Amino acid sequence: MGKIEWAMWANEQALASGLILLTGGIVGVAGQFRGWQFAAYAIAAGAFVCLLEYPRSKRAKGTSVERTGQYCFTVCVKSFGPLTRNYYVRAFLHAVICVPGGFMLATVLGCVCLGIASIIYLAAAIRGEHWEPIVPRKETVGPPPADIKNPPQNPPPRPPPETRRKRVDDLEGAAYDNPIPVQD
Repeated sequence: MGKIEWAMWANEQALASGLILLTGGIVGVAGQFRGWQFAAYAIAAGAFVCLLEYPRSKRAKGTSVERTGQYCFTVCVKSFGPLTRNYYVRAFLHAVICVPGGFMLATVLGCVCLGIASIIYLAAAIRGEHWEPIVPRKETVGPPPADIKNPPQNPPPRPPPETRRKRVDDLEGAAYDNPIPVQD
């Protein structure tokens, strides 16, 4: 069995919890629930978590698939240096951010999910993982290799080459020369 990359799980969990926290905050503010100030905080916290967690990290082995449009967010996250690359910092940050969400029913689910993401980030940090940006690859377009052959010219089904009809230009009566003799 391979090594589990805990940071990938934590990233997905934190992004989903940021969206849940944002949604619960919108519900709490729109409904003017008691303690709606916590819901306003949850909107800001959910947006911050989504912006922080949107760019995926580069995998240790294998292919790293980036999210659509993550490059600009990657530049922002990368610019903060060790504050955003270190998973101990992210675990502590998510644990602190999720606490005020527990005081309101509309945001408690996002709070619990963010707390779980914090625990997973802590496990990733203990195992020595850290955030690495996915750098876009420059694809070079060159001539095709010499071992690639030209595509077939005849449409399918293709008979074997020895039984194919060959075109005869000098015969006036027939357009093709039939290689198989015709018996009357």
